[in-house]
Amino acid sequence: MTLPEDRLLTEVRAMSREQLIDWLSWNDRNGIYRDEDSLAEFGNLMTKEEGEEIMFRQIMSERDGWDGRMDSKQIY
Repeated sequence: MTLPEDRLLTEVRAMSREQLIDWLSWNDRNGIYRDEDSLAEFGNLMTKEEGEEIMFRQIMSERDGWDGRMDSKQIY
């Protein structure tokens, strides 16, 4: 994903929770994102907002110079 940071954030926020789960599961096969796995492992479900942060962080952490922020919130 080579979109500028603001455009990437818009795209991530436009995704449904299910789309986020699908992308996160594809991108990180060892992660626990699917509801049944999350309930079994942690006893709760990932919210849409948590999924947005995780996806954004996973993409942006690969970019040089990223300051760890999503909008003005520190997430990394």
